[in-house]
Amino acid sequence: MSRPAGSDRPVPRTYWVAGTAVLLALLFAAAATVAAANGGGSAGSGPSAGTAAPRTPGLRSADAGFARDMAVHHQQAVEMSFIVRDRTQDEAVRTLAYDIANTQANQRGMLLGWLDLWGLPKVVADEPPMSWMGSSGGHAGHGAGTGAAAGAGAGAGTEAAAGAGASGAKPGALMPGMATKEELGRLGAASGRDAEVLFLQLMTDHHKGGVAMAEGCAQQCETPVERALAQGMVDAQRSELTLMEDMLRQRGAAPRG
Repeated sequence: MSRPAGSDRPVPRTYWVAGTAVLLALLFAAAATVAAANGGGSAGSGPSAGTAAPRTPGLRSADAGFARDMAVHHQQAVEMSFIVRDRTQDEAVRTLAYDIANTQANQRGMLLGWLDLWGLPKVVADEPPMSWMGSSGGHAGHGAGTGAAAGAGAGAGTEAAAGAGASGAKPGALMPGMATKEELGRLGAASGRDAEVLFLQLMTDHHKGGVAMAEGCAQQCETPVERALAQGMVDAQRSELTLMEDMLRQRGAAPRG
């Protein structure tokens, strides 16, 4: 691949590691979609094998809450990636942004598709963001509270839940790690190195919030393919966090906070 004129930075070695993680995440996404459509079980585990069919997640379950919240979280990552693509000619940043947009748009489609398969809404008006982090993850959908009561329930004992609760979001952000409207405006107004640095800092924050959410699902969700997808998100985004820290260092900058 030819390098754009004026871009003399080498593509970091860690980029190829992150690229491999992204490719594996995309391959898994395709397999997980097929598995979910077939009920999430493995061959020989269905009713004919003497086991009960997988139950559909309830409205207030961790499975459904994670699908709804992560779909929103992913959408902003896609948006930021498209913004920076038009604000810099740096090959490494543009390629990373493309990979993030492609992967997270694919995963978002899966999450929304599962909600459709489960017959559940994509938006619940009285459900505060991240309230599922305190739910038991049960599929029946009964007994799970809403709002602050759910977030403070006994099921909120994991470190991921504590770190990614609604209170962990900064003022003006919907969920932990998400950028504010003002920050998105700054990204859209920046260019060149300034846009690269701000994008890498914002996406680092975004990935940290996303990792905490995905860890919560990996621990609480009861749908096997969704738990596996969440763990794949953790692995891929941790790899990209290492890459982005290296890219920031090359530009004389560092992650925020």
